[in-house]
Amino acid sequence: MILAVCMNPAIDLTYSVGSLRPGTTHAVTRVHRRAGGKAVNTARVLAQLGEPVTLCGFAGGNHGIRLRDGLNDTGVTDALSTIANETRQSVAVVDAGEATVFNEPGPTVSAGEWASLLAAVDDRIDGCAAIVMSGSVPPGAPSDAYAQLVGLAQRHDVPSVVDASGEQLRSALAAGPTVVAPNREELAQALGLPVGDSRELVSATAELSRRAGAAAIVSAGRDGLVAVAGEHCWVARPPRLVAGNPTGAGDALTAGIVRGVAQRAAWPLVLADALALAVAAVAVPIAGHVDLDLYRELLEHSVLEEIY
Repeated sequence: MILAVCMNPAIDLTYSVGSLRPGTTHAVTRVHRRAGGKAVNTARVLAQLGEPVTLCGFAGGNHGIRLRDGLNDTGVTDALSTIANETRQSVAVVDAGEATVFNEPGPTVSAGEWASLLAAVDDRIDGCAAIVMSGSVPPGAPSDAYAQLVGLAQRHDVPSVVDASGEQLRSALAAGPTVVAPNREELAQALGLPVGDSRELVSATAELSRRAGAAAIVSAGRDGLVAVAGEHCWVARPPRLVAGNPTGAGDALTAGIVRGVAQRAAWPLVLADALALAVAAVAVPIAGHVDLDLYRELLEHSVLEEIY
């Protein structure tokens, strides 16, 4: 079992339009509405791959009910904690392969509701193969929320994967996660270092790994990813680019990472698998799903280079 924690899930709305032009009226050609949030999307990809996965997090109000209903028939086990305030919504407007996303801040959670989430994770984590936690935190959650969850994982001797940003990422580094997996922009923000070119990206990823005492895997969008684990550094690039909706690519990447960690796979295999999943997610119009045929094709042709 893999345990996924989404502290700020959402009802995701995806609007497809021919061309996004600010200040004008648009005809929406397709509308998708589903349970979302980064770790929710990651959990759904894991379930699609046949991995047993349980989801912890917060759900409140009518949107929270829709969120839970949206997990039916996905293969994801619902272990969400009920809160008083309303689960947020997010809107992605997809235009010719580019996505413009509007994220609400999320419901305010109380100290008691945060304690309930920690208890839910503590009840379910023992014996798990890995835990993955990703995304923003709602108002009211502690500034070291991710660090507290990593600490729980350590106490149960369960490897942890963290995909976070800002102060939450910085606090998690000191808690000792197994893997930290931000994107390029989150890396630059967390370290205050430039990551404009490939050399700077490799250097910053190595610094992130050093500070965390953990493997660091940084998504660079269409440029693939950079990973540092121990004394080794790899750059992985997709064999080709795919047009579509990139919104869920990072969450699919995280699914590949945590699956590899759970299976104790060698890092080159983990990286190739995760990158193929990320690119295959772009071909699907909604986040939290991958094109499995494309995934298998890309996996055979991923380009992985060991830098040192």
